[in-house]
Amino acid sequence: MLVPTTGSEVTPVSIITVGDEEKRGVSSPLILPDLAILDPGITIGLPPAITAATGVDAMVHAIEAYASKSANNNPVSRVLAREALRLLGANIETAVFDGRNVAARGAMLLGSMLAGQAFANSPVAAVHALAYPIGGTFHVPHGLSNALVLPHVLRFNAPCAAQLYAEIAADAFPHLASEEGTQARCAAFIEELAGLSKKLGMQTRLREVNIGEEHLAKMAADAMKQTRLLVNNPREVSEADALAIYRAAW
Repeated sequence: MLVPTTGSEVTPVSIITVGDEEKRGVSSPLILPDLAILDPGITIGLPPAITAATGVDAMVHAIEAYASKSANNNPVSRVLAREALRLLGANIETAVFDGRNVAARGAMLLGSMLAGQAFANSPVAAVHALAYPIGGTFHVPHGLSNALVLPHVLRFNAPCAAQLYAEIAADAFPHLASEEGTQARCAAFIEELAGLSKKLGMQTRLREVNIGEEHLAKMAADAMKQTRLLVNNPREVSEADALAIYRAAW
């Protein structure tokens, strides 16, 4: 039996830190539990900052699962990802700013679990790959690490994934349904995600979590070690690309 960890409780994946900095994934069906308990009562009192970071992390799971280039991407994982985004997008602000709202907490737990099931089948990609050096080297919480690079990775991916991002834009942000055109809806989706982090009170720049510009090159090199994730990205990422993304996020 496991309790929620932004959806990872229903996946065969666990992350370990090797040495002082490097994060690696361990995948095995033995990790899957017989039962996962979603009890919103145990999340009452979770600080707003942690609620925000874990909520955005769950949204990243759904977004990357939906757009994953993995051969395992399938209609079931895409349906799960879209329903996850509907629940998460509709409830994350309430959960952060009204932390005792049990209905919002419950919807976030369910959305996180569905996103976990989605990426268990259709693995995550470059957002997570570039987040790992931020967490591994600088010990920034995982959800915040993802949020810091999320809009910049999606902008990089847009030439190859605009249609996919446009398809899910209104799931997370229903008002984007009125946005006409694939490119416009994709761009609006990315801007909404960037604005969401700011609205939730999260840091939005790498410099705000004490990462110096001089560290970016090593981070880019470290991110390239995450081959199991980068192979799933809709657009191929080179080390120079990773560095450019970090510079945009800095």
